[in-house]
Amino acid sequence: MRRAASYEFVTDAAGLVLSGDGSRRVGDTRANVTSVLPPVADKPRFVAAMFGRIAPRYDLMNTLMTLGQDARWRRHVAEALPPPAQHARVLDVGTGTGRLGLAVRELDPAWRVVGVDFTIEMLRQAPGDLDVAAGDAERLPFADSQFDAVVSGFVVRNLADVERGLGEQVRVLRPGGALVVLETTPGPNGWLGPLYRLYFRRVVPVLGNVIAGDASAYTYLPESTLAFVQPARLASLLRRSGLRDVRSRYLMLGCVAITVGYKPHMLPHARRTL
Repeated sequence: MRRAASYEFVTDAAGLVLSGDGSRRVGDTRANVTSVLPPVADKPRFVAAMFGRIAPRYDLMNTLMTLGQDARWRRHVAEALPPPAQHARVLDVGTGTGRLGLAVRELDPAWRVVGVDFTIEMLRQAPGDLDVAAGDAERLPFADSQFDAVVSGFVVRNLADVERGLGEQVRVLRPGGALVVLETTPGPNGWLGPLYRLYFRRVVPVLGNVIAGDASAYTYLPESTLAFVQPARLASLLRRSGLRDVRSRYLMLGCVAITVGYKPHMLPHARRTL
């Protein structure tokens, strides 16, 4: 894990700092789990504590839960980005162990990848040559228009305020840049729907208990998936945040979607009235 350098950071009352030696958690991660889906006010602490517990086995569980498809999905995210210009920078929001950022860099080493996450235990699992910063996805510690692209994988549904989090991603994105969201869906329609829910609600928690030793985390994750918005609604939120040419691509029979949008060179609220 390497500290991100040469970026203009914004600090606030939360005291966000770069990860690495001397870093601290954002908020108290010792949350008591009282329900599968926590109240909105408790969600940041709940999510940070949960990911802190499962960090050592997170990547293995992702591969098992997705039947090995997660690597292919990350590559699709990387392929959705436009060819980078010289010194182009991409921000991986909720980078966790850094696998999505690595997929972008592996596809095109010209991208300079920076990852941000508020769970230090996850960042400690990231490769040492990946630039990372500790920060809250709803209050990104970067100045406006810092990145040529912003990506995230299985992060948005864990935000306490989805619109605020998306707005932050748009804020740090440069005009003309691409924003790519990889996220699960509430599930396919038709006869596959009940099978999808059965797998998530019955099989995944058992896997989580056996592999990660944490059935509660892998009960929350499926339920957060089933409670999340459909890709069409996510696309609508991205448009409301100011993006244009927003489109979604479904994968794995509609269980996962990649949604892409572009920041115009002038946002609607920034246009002058003549």
